[in-house]
Amino acid sequence: MESILIVDDEEKLAKILERSLRGEGFEARAVFDASAALTALEDAAWDVVLTDLKMPGMDGLDLLARVKARRPETDVVMMTAYASAETAVEAMKRGAYDYLIKPFPVDELTMLLGRIGETRGLRQENARLREEAEERVKLDNIVARSAPMQDVLTQVRKVAKSGATVLLRGESGTGKEVLARAIHHLSARREGPLIRVNCGAIPETLLESELFGHVKGAFTGAVETREGHFKAADGGTIFLDEIAEMPPSLQVKLLRILQEGEYTRVGDSRPRQVDVRVLAATNQNLEEMMTKGTFRQDLYYRLSVVPILIPPLRERPEDIPALIEHFERRFAPKGTPPVLAPEAYDLLLRYPWPGNIRELENAIEHALVMGEGARVEITHLPLALRQWAQGGPPGGATPAISAAQPSAGTLEAMEISAIQEALAKTGGNQTRAARLLGITRRTLGYRMKKYGIASGREDDDELASPLPQDPLSPEND
Repeated sequence: MESILIVDDEEKLAKILERSLRGEGFEARAVFDASAALTALEDAAWDVVLTDLKMPGMDGLDLLARVKARRPETDVVMMTAYASAETAVEAMKRGAYDYLIKPFPVDELTMLLGRIGETRGLRQENARLREEAEERVKLDNIVARSAPMQDVLTQVRKVAKSGATVLLRGESGTGKEVLARAIHHLSARREGPLIRVNCGAIPETLLESELFGHVKGAFTGAVETREGHFKAADGGTIFLDEIAEMPPSLQVKLLRILQEGEYTRVGDSRPRQVDVRVLAATNQNLEEMMTKGTFRQDLYYRLSVVPILIPPLRERPEDIPALIEHFERRFAPKGTPPVLAPEAYDLLLRYPWPGNIRELENAIEHALVMGEGARVEITHLPLALRQWAQGGPPGGATPAISAAQPSAGTLEAMEISAIQEALAKTGGNQTRAARLLGITRRTLGYRMKKYGIASGREDDDELASPLPQDPLSPEND
């Protein structure tokens, strides 16, 4: 049922129109000046405003401008006498749908309202189709043939339309960042910034300043006032990767943002407001961390408004062939589609992929480099896969690096192996190695220091930056 707000300083005429429209099945309300109309528009959304052009105080043109500023989806119809028809035409140029010349029969008004209803229906249908098309573009670029991943994408579609906080959970390399990007690009905040911060890649002493900013003189080296990543994400989305690495002292400040929408810069006493949606991701057991007291329970529940669990690649083998094809297209030289030998293809399908999509991506790139882009044999696949095929653990055994190095077969050992292989493939260039691994250079440096891996060549890289707006692909975490 269409809702019509009638605005006319001639109270008798306004009441007649109100009764007539209600008799025709419309929801109608009459007010007698522009000020009352604006109040009514604040209280409810009206489909159509039917307003007189000449009224004392604020006239119809001024009301038209305010209606379009506050409720752009509301259609406005002007009522006018012959003497002011030219002004009514001017009103249409400014956004009015049409005008009626007084006096007019009610049938003429109802026919016009019928046309407006049809136009509105077409606009809504076009908007729906446009939204669905944009959604398909965003999600079709995520390789998801399996039922578990289709379920995940269904959750992404639903949660994207809300403003809820989302916690993405899954093993490293499962595509958490890709889904965070999809949520942002399908949301009402899509025109705003999307800022990614890896909480595990920033030293604890710097993380507070990176997130919330600082004022000049707040600490040694703070030579100027600097805004943080939350301010940069204002009006958009911030993606906090590896949220489990955030120290408890900063968890309190994050909780304040989630509860009150405000924070305080380092060295400042004045709270600052921020409008930002928080997406977080982790591969850690937060429930166990809460038991140990290293992760706040109240923050956990605030972050877990909508938890999304991303299954590891070994639990969705139906996706592997499509992912192989995707990465072949990405890394193969143009004009020379690679041919995977049956033995190599079979191994790619059977391998359990402890490093998930990122490990598969690296394996395909490695194989195409070693096979020189032509026929890929099993010997061109990474050593870890070939060792597993011969009975070794997934990820392969890793030579000892230090006394503190984890035993072969653990996730840590697999990570060490991947880092060493990436450094070897890039001649020790940390930036290129990090790109192969799908992480930042600083994250790579942090992991190398953690495991005692000898440094390669130093290069600069960004620690946290706006995420790219290009089509989604499944290579990121």
